[in-house]
Amino acid sequence: MSDPEHPFWKAVRGDVPPAPAAKLLGWKVLEATPDSGRIRVQYDAPSSLANPLGTVQGGFVAAMLDDTLGPSLATTLEKNEFGVTIELKTNFVRPAKPGILVGEGRVVHRGSSIAFVEGTLVDADGQLVATTTATMRIVRVGEGGFRV
Repeated sequence: MSDPEHPFWKAVRGDVPPAPAAKLLGWKVLEATPDSGRIRVQYDAPSSLANPLGTVQGGFVAAMLDDTLGPSLATTLEKNEFGVTIELKTNFVRPAKPGILVGEGRVVHRGSSIAFVEGTLVDADGQLVATTTATMRIVRVGEGGFRV
């Protein structure tokens, strides 16, 4: 059962600032419900993330998707649990322009230590930019750091 004191929910409420990587990507939660395994997030990709062609560099697109999928899993986690990506596959459909991009993620299956997640990223016009699937390990944080 999701814990309202999980750092993810604290960031959603604005009790703590978003992680530096999320801030760089312009991350903002649009929809998230505890225990749903689903999320909608918005990114405001600055032009500083662009490649020489003026589109968002693919690594940043993949990072946006990773930062969509992790929080979809976080909607299911307890306070001391975190999802870490152990495999990520991204399919790039069309170039992403700097500006508003929207990610949707969902947990396909969650076990006690491994989860399978998938997601999409669309541009401001609703055009598909990229899709992704990932495998995530659920780790527990306690005294002495991470426990797998």
